[in-house]
Amino acid sequence: MIWESVYKLVVSHCTIANELLKKPVSGIMHAVFFGVVILQVLTSVLSYPSGAPTACVDMMPRHGGVQPKPNPALYTIHPSTTTFQTGKPITVVIKVPDYSGVLLEARSGFDSKATGTWQTPPTNTKFLACSGNQQGAITHANTNIKYNSTVYTWIPPATAKNVVFFSQQHTVFWVDGMSSTLTSSE
Repeated sequence: MIWESVYKLVVSHCTIANELLKKPVSGIMHAVFFGVVILQVLTSVLSYPSGAPTACVDMMPRHGGVQPKPNPALYTIHPSTTTFQTGKPITVVIKVPDYSGVLLEARSGFDSKATGTWQTPPTNTKFLACSGNQQGAITHANTNIKYNSTVYTWIPPATAKNVVFFSQQHTVFWVDGMSSTLTSSE
């Protein structure tokens, strides 16, 4: 049923819902709570269910009133190496509890432009054109749950000096999460 699917989505992404659902509640309180949560989720899920179309520059979600969570973030970003060579693929793994939204970019130093290109994104994610680069970022393709370890592949450009990876989540999100800095080995 569609309600069961939405309910599972709510529970998996709402800590308050998880805690409240562990406690016994009357039928009417449960219905009211469920209705309030559904309205909140539909508002945020319907905002940008197919990606982060305008977040390339500042990497901030446009979810209407949702604020970033304090650090430390629940996710970590693990590049497969600390150095890179032009055109040689680098594997980037995001380790996080289950999540539904993501924006992943590589940037050179403190530049606000995406650098390099991403290879074919995993299931439930897609390319996002950033900085005139059609494969400049990866974002979610839908609100389906992405599981705790997602692998991406990035190709460094000839122009990058130091590269930092960024990522963030949907309604529960952190900004300014970075991997270690990669430096050119050329």
